[in-house]
Amino acid sequence: MSKKLFVLLSLMTILMLATPVFAQGEPAAAAAGTNWVAITSGFAMAIAAGLAALGQSKVAASACEGLARNPAARAGIQLAMILGLAFIESLVLFTLVVVFAKVVK
Repeated sequence: MSKKLFVLLSLMTILMLATPVFAQGEPAAAAAGTNWVAITSGFAMAIAAGLAALGQSKVAASACEGLARNPAARAGIQLAMILGLAFIESLVLFTLVVVFAKVVK
């Protein structure tokens, strides 16, 4: 087992030492081209918002169904629903933060 661990750690060390090789400057010709990061970031935000809307509609439908079946459990269902909606919306906000971090340098 120690031989496998040694090989794994050696490989990780070699890979970590090789990363500065890829830290090259950007050529002047590539800087004047199309900003693909901004375009793909727009698509990423659209996909994230669309899937979050689908998730939020599923959460709301399930909460309404649960309330219809057991109105006495309103407090627990409402708490779980609001917490779930907050988590779903936070994923969209994280995507927005990543978009701004990548586009605005």
